[in-house]
Amino acid sequence: MAKPLDFKTAEDSALVRVALRGNMVAFEELISRHRDKLYARAFSMLRNEDAALDIAQEAWVKGWQRLKQFQGDAGFATWMTRIVINLCLDDLRKKKRQKSESLEELDEEWGGAERRMPYFTVNPTEGLERHELRQRIDRALARLSEAHRKVLVLYEFEEMDYKQIAKLMDCSIGTVMSRLFYARRRLAALLMSFKKERDSE
Repeated sequence: MAKPLDFKTAEDSALVRVALRGNMVAFEELISRHRDKLYARAFSMLRNEDAALDIAQEAWVKGWQRLKQFQGDAGFATWMTRIVINLCLDDLRKKKRQKSESLEELDEEWGGAERRMPYFTVNPTEGLERHELRQRIDRALARLSEAHRKVLVLYEFEEMDYKQIAKLMDCSIGTVMSRLFYARRRLAALLMSFKKERDSE
């Protein structure tokens, strides 16, 4: 009988293989190992602490989404660093265009699902749809663990930053990033499931 993999001592490549089977604990171990390095790279390019934290968080989301694309030609940390660099370059290009774009256009461009939850752009005049969506969000939030629900609410609804949440929840910024990553992914999956249920009725 094969010995269970010890995530703490396993090599990155082994953790990637397990994560590819949907194991979030393995992926969270990868986050724990490399989050500081990726944040440092983002900060070195953006020179802004909050922006670097946002980019690092987005990089982990993309890393999870694109994990099947990891070929193992280079190390996992190197692969993730490339994602961070590309996101930073995109961010810098967007900032250069800000002066020539209207606020409305900018808000539309930055309103992607990975940066904002889609329900923040609901038209207030669509009362019934908004009410139904609110109910679905409440149902989805109720399905999250207390820790994941709290970090998501504090970040998305209370608009607190990573440092404030870490202090309030008495944990590290890395833990906040990890929990937020999982909570967003789980909430999006639940909302999609609820939408399919409604559409099939």
